[in-house]
Amino acid sequence: MRWMVRLVLSVVVLGILGVGVIAMIPAERIAALAVAQFNALTGRELVISGSVRPSFWPQLGVITGPISVSNADWSDQGPMLQAEGLAISVDMAALLGGSVRITGFEAVAPQIVLERSAEGRENWVFGGASGGTVTTRTPGVGAAFTLDRAVLSGASVTFLDHGAGTKLALTGIEAVAAIPDYTGPATVRLSGVLRGQAFDADVTVGAFAPFLDGRLVDLTLVLTAGKARIGFAGRAGHAPLVAEGQLDADLADLHAMMALAGQPTVDLPQGIGAGSVTISAGLTLTAEASVHLRGAVVGLDGNTLRGDADLLTAGERPKLSAQIAAGALSFARASDGSGGGEGGEGWPKDAIDVSGLEAMDAEVGFSADSVDLGAVQVGAVQMLARVERGRAVFDVRRLAAYEGSLAGQFVVNARNGLSVAGDLRASGVAMQPLLTDLAGYDRLIGQGDLELKFLGSGPSVDAILHSLSGSGGLRFGRGALLGLDVAGMIATLDTGYVGVGQKTIFDGVSAGFQIADGILQNDDLRLAAPLITATGAGAVDLGAQRLDYRLKPTLITGEGEGVTVPLVISGRWAAPKITLDLAGLAEEKLAEEAAKLEALARARALELENAARARVAEIEAEARTRLEEELGIVQGTGESLEDAARRRAQEALEEEAARALERLLGGGDLPAPGE
Repeated sequence: MRWMVRLVLSVVVLGILGVGVIAMIPAERIAALAVAQFNALTGRELVISGSVRPSFWPQLGVITGPISVSNADWSDQGPMLQAEGLAISVDMAALLGGSVRITGFEAVAPQIVLERSAEGRENWVFGGASGGTVTTRTPGVGAAFTLDRAVLSGASVTFLDHGAGTKLALTGIEAVAAIPDYTGPATVRLSGVLRGQAFDADVTVGAFAPFLDGRLVDLTLVLTAGKARIGFAGRAGHAPLVAEGQLDADLADLHAMMALAGQPTVDLPQGIGAGSVTISAGLTLTAEASVHLRGAVVGLDGNTLRGDADLLTAGERPKLSAQIAAGALSFARASDGSGGGEGGEGWPKDAIDVSGLEAMDAEVGFSADSVDLGAVQVGAVQMLARVERGRAVFDVRRLAAYEGSLAGQFVVNARNGLSVAGDLRASGVAMQPLLTDLAGYDRLIGQGDLELKFLGSGPSVDAILHSLSGSGGLRFGRGALLGLDVAGMIATLDTGYVGVGQKTIFDGVSAGFQIADGILQNDDLRLAAPLITATGAGAVDLGAQRLDYRLKPTLITGEGEGVTVPLVISGRWAAPKITLDLAGLAEEKLAEEAAKLEALARARALELENAARARVAEIEAEARTRLEEELGIVQGTGESLEDAARRRAQEALEEEAARALERLLGGGDLPAPGE
């Protein structure tokens, strides 16, 4: 850029000097000399159409008709510069004294095309490989000059980056610039239209020549668009683009600023910037295009956030790291106030837009004294949020809410559609305000502990609740269930003990549950109360907001005695229908009687079996006695009667054989047959 500014001004002055020295030569001849010099130095073609009128008094200058400057030979975008006319004047006394003091420069409707080729060549660089003979040693190039007033009227600038495939068009430019001291401050007042949005900018550069060379110099900037204003005061340079200083912004018209930045329009909720967004921070912009904020104070519709932030733009996507702290925050007006359950009329079906999770990665620590979300109010909050490739994990370190505390992890995943998951623990939480805020259910009074793991997916709250799966458990201490007098209902068998003014007081409740396809199943509810005990089982359809639950309370009437009448709770949870399950009770009684009869039958059968076994034992004992007395058979340990008889027969044969042998050997007579 400094080549273009210095070269053009030097050639212009050269032409004007020629006009002053060779006053008698026709203006067209002088213009032709200036054009030839420009063409030789830059390698571009300068064309001046129409007349060229010199002026000599009180200012030395020249006024031209339409002009154009050709583009680089690799460009196909037409002329680099076109204008309907130029008017330039210099201070003759200063010129004769050896210095250049430009008192006026005006360009009418200039159209400028700036390009960077895919190979990185820039069309505003002259000399060398870009053509022309100009160098840093060319007379006039780099010479100091001053500019009292430069005016651009009806100008446009188009910037094309063929490597990045981007195009930026700035139109309707009205600008006034002044460089009273070449090495001192310079000012520019500029208005124009960018991406369809009008804006104004005031820039003051502390040292013009060093800034032209790209060095870091003092700089102040005020940019306005609509009702929005951004101010910067510090130091900045453009080769490379760097800055350090104080940033102050009032983004009252956020839509205008988003349009200038080429970003989609954002409609922020009330409390998050719908009416007011202000920023004050120490800003550092590095050569690596990273942005750093220190001591930042951000105002959002009366909410104030403080902290530090770092935005790194290198890599696949930007990465934000920040630590944010706040006092009391209120986002109540951002909520529709309908509550999570929307009065039993169903969950919201509007698509949830989480595309912003894919815009950048982030790791943000956040703490606040309290947060009012309208539907939910919480106390002190301490959490860490991490976003990576469209997946956000909120690690809740501490969250004081509803007289208790919550902790755990909540996940929003937008990588393949939308899904949410959580592993949360609540301790000592007041259930009535919690369930009222989340589900519009205000009948349970008591403090308890809750554990919940869940996973759901879908494009809306309604879809997520219908797909929900998970598990958990809850435990309460002393409390009450409003709108239902279980003890009175059992005692009178009258369902009229339901409604305003009725309640069931309990000493403790515990239950576990499983969730699948948006339906919560429970089969181990236990309730203890002064007059009753109860168990329960059933289902809660979270997606449809319906109940199908069977409570089995027992009214204690005496020591060890009680009356049990099951209750069926069904319908929408905003207005459930509660009935006495007398048919179920009859079935239970029949089942109990059948179980008693079966138990009696089993006992009688066992009694008969034992008696039969005893009789068999008696018969066996009698048989053994007779065998011992009549045959001398004695049953051994672990020996059956058959084996004992066989053994005794064998012993008898052996004894008889021994006697016969003894008689033979002793010479005695053989026993007669039958003896």
